[in-house]
Amino acid sequence: MNRIKAKFKSLDRTALVTFIMAGDPGAAESMEILKGLPTAGADLIEIGMPFTDPAADGVSIQKAGQRALAAGMTLKGTLDMVSLFRESDNETPIILMGYTNPLYAYGLEDFARDASQAGVDGLIIVDLPPEEDGVLREHVDQYGLNIIRLVTPVTDDARLQVVLDGASGFLYYVSITGVTGTAKADFNDLKPHLEAIREQTDLPIAIGFGIKTPEDAKAMSEIGDAIVVGSAIVDRAHDMQETLDFVGSLSSAL
Repeated sequence: MNRIKAKFKSLDRTALVTFIMAGDPGAAESMEILKGLPTAGADLIEIGMPFTDPAADGVSIQKAGQRALAAGMTLKGTLDMVSLFRESDNETPIILMGYTNPLYAYGLEDFARDASQAGVDGLIIVDLPPEEDGVLREHVDQYGLNIIRLVTPVTDDARLQVVLDGASGFLYYVSITGVTGTAKADFNDLKPHLEAIREQTDLPIAIGFGIKTPEDAKAMSEIGDAIVVGSAIVDRAHDMQETLDFVGSLSSAL
């Protein structure tokens, strides 16, 4: 059983997925935050792979990526962070989130191999639709990594079947039509769509985008198998203790 499946199976509540940007505000500080997240209450961890053109991200995560790149973070450095994390934690699932270009520059097979050896469990590649991810999936499947697909409020039944074909780990439900860290989703609008999706898949559904407070997390936990918080964590990354305390407040709300 892989770490993602094992984690969801072990929990009797909605899971907390936390996002940080690799290398923000610096390599050492980012590593310390990463190591502290499980104790603070994170059940799964997404690590952003810094990229110069993060089209799906709002200002907070864009700036985090810029800070990380300015500090010298690379894709190889991101994998090194995961390897170091695995020296003391072999249970918390790690998902890398980012964009296609750095993976092609690295080499898809090399990346899949190195990510697996580092201890990565899954990938969310925001700008790579199911129709275009066959080459990556070929290598990812070889090394046992999960491809986590995105679903949105405008994903209809026909599109959902395409998204589900080859999806694994969990589904990432983008709760708003927009970029990260902006609007807040309406619970009542999402619930019927999530119920319809559950009729088509047994994959857990993680709700992300627009969840900024413990109150938001608690509300979305009523309809999601996991909630994802990113921008609100990244905004606090300059202060490790503030970041971990905030994660603790999110976990307590669940």
